[in-house]
Amino acid sequence: MLILRRKAGESLVIGEDVKVTVIDINEGSIRLAIEAPREIPILRSELLQAAKANQDAVTSAAAPPQALLEALGGHAAEKSPAGGPAPLRPRHP
Repeated sequence: MLILRRKAGESLVIGEDVKVTVIDINEGSIRLAIEAPREIPILRSELLQAAKANQDAVTSAAAPPQALLEALGGHAAEKSPAGGPAPLRPRHP
C-alpha cells in the first residue's frame, strides 16, 4: 500500500490514464476528482461490498436483506423525491 500526503489542488497519476486530484479537504473528509477512461470502472467500496452481499444472498438464502442495507452503510435508506428508494448510480464523469 502506498500512502501519500496531498493538499487541495494537488494530484497524483496512476498508470498513464488515471489522474486523481484533491478538490477539497473539510473536517475529516475529502473531495476527489478522478479522470479516467470510460472503460475503467470507478465504484465506491461500499457498493462493491453490497454487490458481494447481494451475490452471496443469491447463492445462499443465509444473507437477509438487512445485510444488504448494512453493506450500503444506510445509503439505501435515502429516499428519492418521488418517495421511493434513491437510485444508486456510479459516479463517473
